[in-house]
Amino acid sequence: MTRLADCECCPRTCKVNRLEGQLGFCRIPAGARISHAGLHFGEEPPISGTNGSGTIFFAGCNLRCVFCQNYQISQEFQRGGQARTLTTAQLASEMLRLQEMGAHNINFVSPSHVVFQMAEAIRAAKAEGLVVPIVYNSNGYDSVESLRQIRGLVDIYLPDIKYLDNELGRQFSAAPDYADVVPGVLREMLAQVGPLEMDEEGLAVRGLLVRHLILPDCLENSRRCLRFLAELSPDTFVSLMSQYSPQYKACRYPRINRTLTQAEYDEITDYALDLGLENAFIQELESQEQCVPDFARESPFDFG
Repeated sequence: MTRLADCECCPRTCKVNRLEGQLGFCRIPAGARISHAGLHFGEEPPISGTNGSGTIFFAGCNLRCVFCQNYQISQEFQRGGQARTLTTAQLASEMLRLQEMGAHNINFVSPSHVVFQMAEAIRAAKAEGLVVPIVYNSNGYDSVESLRQIRGLVDIYLPDIKYLDNELGRQFSAAPDYADVVPGVLREMLAQVGPLEMDEEGLAVRGLLVRHLILPDCLENSRRCLRFLAELSPDTFVSLMSQYSPQYKACRYPRINRTLTQAEYDEITDYALDLGLENAFIQELESQEQCVPDFARESPFDFG
């Protein structure tokens, strides 16, 4: 945890002393804060399975996505009181509780800014009997050096590749270097865990699964992302997400102030197949409303 004294745990390299309560871009001090922990059934089939993914949502974020569907806990957590600070032991206990509930895995959502707190808790939980796979579910804006520090603790990497266009990263996520950062991140993740591996029941046990949220009127960005993934490995498992809807501040940006059309989604899924990316998860456009959570409720997601 001494790394938090001059914080460089993500690409922001804020260099604040979080141990003394100083706040950087993520606005999270030394203690990890979570907004929700429970079984989640809305992930890709190898992650959710039949019992659900043991999902732990961290508060705060190192991006400022204007369309964030989790904005209540990523951006407005200080206002809504929808977060609680946990010690290492308490976070480890949450993991063990989810395992006892039957979770197929422990799925950390938005861990990039609390990567070392997460790592300490994983070690503690494993010492107490945690055996299910660990999923690192990030926005892709990670520090390669931090990922190297946690090598061996993560079984499944589940990152986004949001942009390979720095102007989009700047405009929509306050990350003008996102497109420079994410290729190295995905290469490191693949080097650590390899392609996605599943057991006889179709559950992920190890490997890399990359998500790409297709934005309306940004199809060239999607094509760039898919070309990179095909170059990374034609065996890459990719989840082509159709669920975009203009949440949070997206109404201020006319270009993305609408949902995705079927024609746009079909164009990108066809392009992925043309590139040889056959390990693709495809969604129905009806997921656009179903996937929007409300973290003010005890059960934020409604999957019927």
